[in-house]
Amino acid sequence: MCSAFRKGIGLALLATLAWGCTQSPRAPSSPQRTLRVCSDPNNLPFSNERLEGFENKIADLVAARLNARLEYVWWAQRRGYVRNTLRAGLCDAVMGMPAGMDIAATTQPYYRSGYVFVTRHDTPLPASLDDPLLKTALVGVHIIGDDFSNSPPAHALTNRGVVTNVRGYSIYGDYRTPNPPAALIEAVARRDVDVAIAWGPLAGYFAQRAAVPLRLRQVTPASEPPFHFAFDIAMAAARSNTALRDELDAVIAANRSDIERILRDYSVPVLAAERMAAR
Repeated sequence: MCSAFRKGIGLALLATLAWGCTQSPRAPSSPQRTLRVCSDPNNLPFSNERLEGFENKIADLVAARLNARLEYVWWAQRRGYVRNTLRAGLCDAVMGMPAGMDIAATTQPYYRSGYVFVTRHDTPLPASLDDPLLKTALVGVHIIGDDFSNSPPAHALTNRGVVTNVRGYSIYGDYRTPNPPAALIEAVARRDVDVAIAWGPLAGYFAQRAAVPLRLRQVTPASEPPFHFAFDIAMAAARSNTALRDELDAVIAANRSDIERILRDYSVPVLAAERMAAR
């Protein structure tokens, strides 16, 4: 699952090649400690340097509950993101991480989401990956990195012989523009493609802000081994810092309603949890 996630959601959560890092302190009154969080400065709805993402809001909540001053270490999410940040000791925690990944000490999940179909309101919405519609519609998917690696939905389409009508959009895009992964959702609104298959939090947020009405439907099936289309998302500390991991777990358990409210505010499609612990 970890490998499939790295190929499929890199936008949100994992990857490597940095654009650099700076720190931006944000502090509650009279903090007793500092919590350094690694985050992408240009990746809404997750995070940005203007602190507008839902991971920024959740980091605020966590720092407040720990009576900590929040500092950011900004680093673009590319391959090696965790290695170059959390594992290198640049920060203490990451807010969005696939639960159970062995490169970090991950918490219990604080939400579960999955890939979704995205269409305009006047365009048929596929019922599943096996819908015949996908054989004739122009389908947009994210591609990962300069080597045009395939995301899990792209693999699923290829396995069904859906190839020539698929259009790839780089998940990294042009980092000089705001929120590069959003280009896939914008392509649906512009009619460049008929349907997109995108990671739910990204699709939900930008569909609500599109110039034309868009609609979403959860991709089914949710799993097609070795590929998965739904994931539990956790927070993470360094593997050696299980004490902080346990503190983060306690914050999640005590503040689930507040976290769920933040996710709703950002139109994150949340699935029922399949498990309550990642380790």
